[in-house]
Amino acid sequence: MDFLSSSYWENRYRQEQTGWDIGAPSTPLVQYINTIHNKDAAILIPGCGNSYEAEYIVEHGFTNLTVIDIAPSPVERLKQKPGSKATVLLEDFFNHNGSYDYIIEQTFFCALDPSLRPAYVEQMSHLLKPDGRLFGVLFNKQFETNPPFGGSKAEYEELFSKHLHLLKMEDCYNSIAPRAGTELFFIAIKKAP
Repeated sequence: MDFLSSSYWENRYRQEQTGWDIGAPSTPLVQYINTIHNKDAAILIPGCGNSYEAEYIVEHGFTNLTVIDIAPSPVERLKQKPGSKATVLLEDFFNHNGSYDYIIEQTFFCALDPSLRPAYVEQMSHLLKPDGRLFGVLFNKQFETNPPFGGSKAEYEELFSKHLHLLKMEDCYNSIAPRAGTELFFIAIKKAP
């Protein structure tokens, strides 16, 4: 099965098979977003889904947010939300062009077939401004059925080091209860050329 296809993810949304959707912004992401003082910073959320983080960002005065997904349903829902100030795109992340101060990782990486992970890291590096930061959470466990696809800290450190410099990758102390002990919080910046 093609886990990258628009139709696969659209079917998951239509059948309400969205176990990754926690119904609210992720606590570790909210805590980091609260440290960003530049309200004009260019922010990207790839694989945005229902994007509670996007709502949080807009509600807290940020003015330059882009969210993308390949599934039409969540994109249409986000476009129809009253007062939304985000740029909402129905698009494949791997074809996206832009330049961002921050990119937020929230259950997008784990939705991709692991064979796409090197391309993910390369594209993240491409999209980040020279001092831009990629931050978010990754699963520090394996799953019996996929997706989600899991992994380990050592695996991620090796993968990310090819194009990004990891400032932090540590056990997430503020995960929601069902994910406690299974998440890593990370911050990475683009490597200098």
